[in-house]
Amino acid sequence: MKGANSMNPYVLYFSEIDRASLSSVGGKGANLGELCRVPGIAVPGGFCVTITAYTDFVNTSTGFAALVKSLDLINVDALEELKATGQRIRTHLNNLDIPAPIQQEIIRAWHRTGSHYAYAVRSSATAEDLPGASFAGQQDTFLNIAGEKDLLDCVRKCWASLFTDRAIVYRQKNGFAHDQVKLAVVVQRMVFPEVSGIMFTADPVTGNRRIVTIDASFGLGEALVSGIVSADLYQVKAGKLRKKQIARKEVAIYARPEGGTVKAAIPEERKTAPALSDEQAVRLARLGRSIEEHFKSPQDIEWCLAENEIFIVQSRPITTLYPVPATTDDKIHLFLSLGHVQMMTEAIKPLGISVLRTLNPLGKNSPQVESALLQEAGGRLYIDLTPLLAYPQLRKRLPGILLNLDQLFSRAVQDFIGKEEFKAAAQPGKKIKFDLLKKAFPTVCAVLSNILYRENNQAIGMMNRFITDQVKENRNKLQEVAGTDKITQIQEMLSSLMPTVIAVIKQYLPVAIITYKLIESLSRKWLGDTNELHNISKSPPGNVTTEMGLALGDVADAVGNHPAVIEYLEHAADETFFEGLKNVPGSQDVLPVFLGFFERYGMRGTGEIDVTRPRWRETPTQLVPAILSHIRGVKPGQHRLDFLAGQEEAERAAVRLSERLRQKPLGFIKARTMQRLIKVHRSLIGIREHPKYFIVQNLDAIKQAVLQEAGKLASDGILAHPKDVFWLSLEDIKEVIETQRIDRNVITRRKEKFQQEAKLAPPRAITSEGEILTAKPQAHVPPGALAGSPVSAGTVSGRARVILRLEEAKMDKGDILVAPYTDPGWTPLFLLAAGLVTEVGGLMTHGAVVAREYGIPAVVGVDNATRKIQDGQKIRVDGTQGFVEILE
Repeated sequence: MKGANSMNPYVLYFSEIDRASLSSVGGKGANLGELCRVPGIAVPGGFCVTITAYTDFVNTSTGFAALVKSLDLINVDALEELKATGQRIRTHLNNLDIPAPIQQEIIRAWHRTGSHYAYAVRSSATAEDLPGASFAGQQDTFLNIAGEKDLLDCVRKCWASLFTDRAIVYRQKNGFAHDQVKLAVVVQRMVFPEVSGIMFTADPVTGNRRIVTIDASFGLGEALVSGIVSADLYQVKAGKLRKKQIARKEVAIYARPEGGTVKAAIPEERKTAPALSDEQAVRLARLGRSIEEHFKSPQDIEWCLAENEIFIVQSRPITTLYPVPATTDDKIHLFLSLGHVQMMTEAIKPLGISVLRTLNPLGKNSPQVESALLQEAGGRLYIDLTPLLAYPQLRKRLPGILLNLDQLFSRAVQDFIGKEEFKAAAQPGKKIKFDLLKKAFPTVCAVLSNILYRENNQAIGMMNRFITDQVKENRNKLQEVAGTDKITQIQEMLSSLMPTVIAVIKQYLPVAIITYKLIESLSRKWLGDTNELHNISKSPPGNVTTEMGLALGDVADAVGNHPAVIEYLEHAADETFFEGLKNVPGSQDVLPVFLGFFERYGMRGTGEIDVTRPRWRETPTQLVPAILSHIRGVKPGQHRLDFLAGQEEAERAAVRLSERLRQKPLGFIKARTMQRLIKVHRSLIGIREHPKYFIVQNLDAIKQAVLQEAGKLASDGILAHPKDVFWLSLEDIKEVIETQRIDRNVITRRKEKFQQEAKLAPPRAITSEGEILTAKPQAHVPPGALAGSPVSAGTVSGRARVILRLEEAKMDKGDILVAPYTDPGWTPLFLLAAGLVTEVGGLMTHGAVVAREYGIPAVVGVDNATRKIQDGQKIRVDGTQGFVEILE
């Protein structure tokens, strides 16, 4: 075979193609070549017109390159301009002659494959049907093509369809350069089927990798693909048909004898007839599994059935599935998202993943290794809850415990426990060992003592001193070592952080939560309502996160007195932030306040559990929007007055509660009991944020220590930049330091993987089968309202301010904050917010606790709130019943 040259032929037959042929025949062509190599798979014969042919074709034009270049100058939102330019390119290509050598190769291949057959002519782009992007349906397909002239015309139309409107927009939005994507053309023998359809070797709705989902209808598959016909649905799991749903099929597309296709009505008696028998569905699923095994990933397969023989005409990766956390056995596991627990759902770089897995003291046999109970998937971490579910008592109580974190977590666990697969795999119930109960006994006694009679006023002061001393000690330890010893010290330190802080706080934090629950339940039991509950938690003492918000308010007050400083902040850069501020009039008053704030809180930031994320000290401009919004919306000193007013309101609520209880039978005892519970709760609830405050300060020290070593590697030319260390695990860093070598391609690949994973939407709960558990909130909501979890009582209406990133925050006093999540870095915005709506969270997560402290209504766990609510819309937040209404 000869074309442009013997190394770059214009035509390749399917038998000559494999996955290495991608650059010659595109994704679809390469996949067809691979399909021909799968034993037992029937693929209609054909050939590919190669990328070389496309390139030589477009190179005959003198104006084509300029037309394509003009697309890069058009904004993706300028749809009309994109359409017009796309039309010009398509018209230009459709008027170009195909060079004679290319025509000759195509016609020769057509004769060899069988000129008496009809053919399907399809596009196959270099960025199509790939594991990361399917590009499905972006270019044109032509069916039942017969004759030399029609075949050549359709090849040219396929080439031109690289510039359909949908293909142009898809490339723009997904970052593919128009001049880098090339197009091959698949020419494949037509099969004239009785039935055809689509098969997914994983359930495309739930993500379950064990379920094969088949859509089937009469005639050609194009009716299904184009959505003009309802399909029968078949689901096969473990070789057995588990679901069959027969649709009413009104029309089908058939091939015409003279060429082309026709849409025809299905006879009445066949409209509700099954397209496939049960045996055929199971056989088809078996073929799907063979194809999946060959490609090593779940597949989206187009198939057809003619004379009881199944033909596979296309297979592509399913690109919409969320990756599954790894397991070491075949049993079903349940994973919960750590990001949803910690209010940080963005993708995490490899060093951040490694640090968090090392931080977890459970699920490992050495301090230096990473926990097996935390598994990475899609750039996020997932907690394997399955070992806990082996204990019947924990199975029973865990959903209730998880309500404090996230209502949807609780529902997902309940759903998982009820699954037949879990019940079948469950071992005889484990019992909690007596030694463990014995160890827990002193803590239980301490908790009861703290609730019943101990004075707890010194607890927060003690915790503050502990954190200061421990962080100082750990910083000193890290400065005493270098090289691999420093990384080993980091690993051992990380493993000790959680046990160290838990040992100190375990007698206090449970008390704060238990007393809150007791206040709620006893109010309901004795009074029939919980009307005072939302006031009881306002402005408690000692919460480090609240104190940080108040301190930032002080910064804003200082800045507000100096217009020149305000103007400077509006244009400040991170690199010169403090040096530049020194030269601004008024800096003598403002700079000491700024420096004091960053001295205490500079190690914090958004997404701060990820050690690779910038701290406020590194990117101080992150705080500028919050400072400027505060100046615009809050009078000087008002934030401090509001906090004091919250304390006074809490005191009045406690008095009202006691007075009401005294009117009841045994009122004196009930009032004294409630007073004690309120006192204990308010003295200890502020300690809730201390563990994270402790962890984040240590992570800051660890980050600086890692960057010290990375700086040495960069100065020695091993790393291109010190921050390239963020793409390595702690063990990787030790190896690089020891060997003084690194394959920089590893870093490049990890960066590319991270960019893809950053686009994924991580599920709250996923099983080891890949099934995403999507339980709905239980709140009874008005029609059209968005359901969530009520975490801070009250109702408020106002303007929604949808904020995705703290550094882009612009709020006025009285706005309702709508965000994916809030962590301590978002606390400054609570001073302005009249209400809170988040996509993740529960009763005791950051946003809920701070909302109660500030006395603002809050609903959390509202799925896709930042997409369903538009910035500026008027909304009503019902923090008592747990829903959000869009009013306009």
